[in-house]
Amino acid sequence: MSAIFAVTTYALAQSYLLSQRERAVLRQAYLDANYVRGRLESAGADVPAILTAMAPTSGSALVVHWRDRWFSSSLDVGRSSIPRSLRDVVADGRPASIRTRIDGVPAIVIGVPLPSVQASYYEVAPLRELQENLRTLGVVLTGGALVAALAGAGLGVYASRSVVRPLNDVAGAAAQIAGGRLDTRLPPTRDPELATIVGSFNSMVDTLHQRIERDARLAADVSHELRSPLTTLVASVEVLDKRRDELSPRSQRALDLVIEELDRFRRLLDNLLELARVGAGLAPEAAEPMSLWELLEHTLARSGQTTAVLSGARDVQVTGDKLRLERVFANLIDNAERHGGGLAAVTIVGERDRALVLVDDDGPGVPISERERIFDRFATGRTARGSSSGTGLGLALVSETVAAHGGAVWCADRPGRGGRFVVSLPRADARPDGATTAGGET
Repeated sequence: MSAIFAVTTYALAQSYLLSQRERAVLRQAYLDANYVRGRLESAGADVPAILTAMAPTSGSALVVHWRDRWFSSSLDVGRSSIPRSLRDVVADGRPASIRTRIDGVPAIVIGVPLPSVQASYYEVAPLRELQENLRTLGVVLTGGALVAALAGAGLGVYASRSVVRPLNDVAGAAAQIAGGRLDTRLPPTRDPELATIVGSFNSMVDTLHQRIERDARLAADVSHELRSPLTTLVASVEVLDKRRDELSPRSQRALDLVIEELDRFRRLLDNLLELARVGAGLAPEAAEPMSLWELLEHTLARSGQTTAVLSGARDVQVTGDKLRLERVFANLIDNAERHGGGLAAVTIVGERDRALVLVDDDGPGVPISERERIFDRFATGRTARGSSSGTGLGLALVSETVAAHGGAVWCADRPGRGGRFVVSLPRADARPDGATTAGGET
């Protein structure tokens, strides 16, 4: 805009100044032409003396064509300085003017016929001074345009930052909230236009936080309240199981179904309670550095698995809640046994700043369309991957616990045949760039 304004201003100023100069030169030329005509009408007129007496100012030059002779008040201006087109028009008895350049200098040439004395009068007015003024104006306008452009750019950057910074703050806060940090709030602002937005955003997050906490408490309270009747049922069923021999075969089968469903119900309540604890966040005092190899050895042993399936890096350290991480890997091992045709291998891969644990099974794998859905709560695979006795919470608990530790979990295909679950956790003993302590496709 500043450039357009400068160009427009320059063009208007140039047009106005040129027209003003041309009108002034025309008026003076007509006055001088009348004076020359009057002097030439007198007897014994001396043209050089007339031109000298007129004493032209502002660098103008006077030229008279009389009796086939050319007279000039300047040695630098003469017949050759008058454009032929102008001489032809004046010779036809018509006054005219033209803009031209004489020795590289712009000038206005006015021609006035003097038929009463059979002469022609020309006045050459240079525009050097006007050109210099216009050049100065152009420099000033250009400098002003540059200053205005820089000032506008600076103001625009400042204004855009003032507008974008709050939006970035909102986006950052929303990302943190989406990542589970429900205590995130926008800082107060003195800007009255943003205060309403900040207040509404914080109120919305407060309401959301309260609702999530209320739902989590409800799930935890319900799960806790169900433990007492569940314990009573389990005790009663154990009494019946001890007298199994006294029951008929049909009653024994019914008892086995009840035992199986009670075990599933118990695991469901345990997972619900654990999910409620995970939703409350990871307590800083519960986090401790640990050897990932030793943790997996212990988990495999408690799950009744041989440690021969464990391979990879032995020196990888992670930081977290040992009991919760043990539950993560126990759930993945249990998932491989129940739904994946059995556990095939557990591999530790140490990357520069991440530790990967690959849990492989011998099942048919997980279809691509279900690889994200299976980590949702109460999600079960649509395709057969073994028993359907799961609670639908095991993998959800894995995902949320790993996320609380700053990691991620995903499902992939095992090279050859089977499924693979990959757990990625931050390393407590980060390696230099590019260092890897064990290989393996993920």
